[in-house]
Order: sequence, then C-alpha cells, then structure tokens
Amino acid sequence: MNMPNSFVLRLLVLACVFLQACSKPVPAEEPVRAVKVITVGAEGIQSGLEYAGEVRARTESRLGFRVNGKLLRRQVELGQRVRAGELLAQLDPQDLKLAADGARALLASAQINRDLAQADYKRYKDLRDQNFISAAELERREAALKAAQAQVDQAQAQLAGQGNQASYTNLLADASGVVTSVDAEPGQVLAAGTPVVRIALDGPRDVVFAVPEDKVGLINVGSAVTVQGWASDKQASARVREVAASADPVTRTFLVKVGLDGAAPWPLGATVTVSPKALDRSGPAVIKVPTSALQHDGEKAAVWVVDGATMTVRLQPVVIATADGNEVVLAQGLEPGMRIVSTGVHVLNPGQKVTIYQPKSASAPAPAPAASK
Repeated sequence: MNMPNSFVLRLLVLACVFLQACSKPVPAEEPVRAVKVITVGAEGIQSGLEYAGEVRARTESRLGFRVNGKLLRRQVELGQRVRAGELLAQLDPQDLKLAADGARALLASAQINRDLAQADYKRYKDLRDQNFISAAELERREAALKAAQAQVDQAQAQLAGQGNQASYTNLLADASGVVTSVDAEPGQVLAAGTPVVRIALDGPRDVVFAVPEDKVGLINVGSAVTVQGWASDKQASARVREVAASADPVTRTFLVKVGLDGAAPWPLGATVTVSPKALDRSGPAVIKVPTSALQHDGEKAAVWVVDGATMTVRLQPVVIATADGNEVVLAQGLEPGMRIVSTGVHVLNPGQKVTIYQPKSASAPAPAPAASK
C-alpha cells in the first residue's frame, strides 16, 4: 500500500513542476523614462540666405620700390602697425650711388665747357666791337655758348634724376596702417614695382563676401544687410557699397562689398556672417518643432505628445510643410500649447509613462577640512 501511494505522490510533484515550467513568466513593468519636453507655440518663419564674409580695410596698398635692386633689409613684419613716413625696407644703394657720381662728373664737365664757351664769346664780342671780326663769327660763338649751357642744364637734370633714384632705395609708408602681407625677403633681387609689403590703411572697414550668379541680381548698391560675428554675438547693420560687375574667373561668383558705418566691431580678417535683407523670405506665424522630435514611419511623420494628466505619451501624426534651419514647419497635426518630447523619441512606446527631465544641479563644493590642532 505504501509503494503505490508514494509513486502517485511523486507523479503529482513532477506534474506540478512541469506545469510551473510551462507557464508564461510575468512581464516586467516598463520603466518610467525621463524625457525632455517642449511646449509648442506659433512663431514667425525665418527663411533667408546667409553668406560667409571677411572684414577687410577699405583701402589696401601694395607697396614696392620704384627702382630695381637687391633687397638689403626689411624693417617690418606681418601684423606690425606702421605710421606714415616710416621706413619699411631698403635696397642696396651702391649701384645708384655710382650712377649719381657719374652724373655729377658729367655736370662738372658740362660746366667747364660752358665756362670756356662763355670766355670765347666774351673775347669775340670785344673783337666785334672793334670790327676785327664779322658778325657771323660772333653769332657762331654765341650759338656755341648756348649749346654749352644746354649741356649743363641736361647734366643738372640727369643728376637730379639720379639723386631721386638713390632716394627710391628707401621704401616708406604712405599712410598709417597694419602690415597684412609680406611678399619679399632680404637678399631677393626685385624689379621695379614688385610688391614688398601690403598695408591695410587705417580708416573705414568693409565686409567682403561672394554671391552666386542666380542671387546677385537681387542685391543692389545701398540695400541693407545684417552682419553677425562668427566668434562673438556682436551684430551690425550695414549697406551694400559695391557689387562686382563681372564674375570671378575661378569661382564664378560675384564679389560684394558692404561698408561698415563707424568703427568696425571686429578686427581685420575676422569671419562674419552676412544676411542680405533682399534675400529674406520671412513669413507669418507657424508651428515649428526641432527635427529631433520627429518619429518617422516610412513616409509618414509623427511626434510624441505628453498627456499632463496621466504623464503618458501618445503618437500624434503631423504633416511637414518645409524646413527652417534645424527645425521643421508643420502644416497640421499640432496646436499651440501642446507639450511634445523633443529628444529620445526612438525609445518610447504608446501609453508609456514618462517624467520630465530635470538637469542635475551643480554639486555643492565639499567643506574645507578642519584645521588640525
């Protein structure tokens, strides 16, 4: 009797074990996720074109020597500020000094010849007064004197020219400014007019940017633009001062110059963003959401709307009208005042409970250790 009862008991235990193993596990409760939420509102659409520009001096001078020669020394470096009349560079003046010495010697020779011709003329004039010679002979002596005087004048002009040539071995700044380019080094043999340095003169500043061919017709001289600093939040209102009449042969774009009124808030060479008012396409108030808030399902788009009463999310289909920077303009689907999830939309499910994400506050500094006694 004990054996059958024991056997039956074992069968019942094994059946219970098998039944428990075959039963479905209890699903884990879905976690409550913290999400970033934004409140939808209507705002104006800002659609326009921006171009990268550079701050330049309105006047830049490429300075070079007026004579040929070997560059002996250069007294300025890139970025250095110079004053009007300051010495920038020097050529080797030895050859020009020799030429000036030769011109001086020619002048001395011409003066001696003139003095001799003048003495002959005076002597022949006395003889003419005494009727010892003819008038024609006196006229020949007078012509010789005039020719000698002309040679003296020519030699004086040549000497003056050579003197100027010698002074041209010093390159001086025409006006105060900043050296923006150095194009020659000591020891280099330069032809007349070869640029040595480039100076951005003090005074008004321009913002220069390039515009493609399909947009240059919309920008006119005098039209307003907004200039925004790239490395700062400074802004300035300005107007177009010049539009290039022909395209750049390499980039096929047109150069536009914008004159900055008053002192420029950015240094020379600074990068800025230029927004021409003529290319602004601002529109009426619309609903815009960040692109990170969109949930795509094929060609359809939706956003997660947060129900404030139950703190759950639901998927709301939307229709996209256009893009505006990093945001999209919605044609329909949302109303002002709705709260939607702005980031992390790919980890949510319909009806999931959420909490509003709160950024962690900076931890308080640890108290200083007490001084040991």
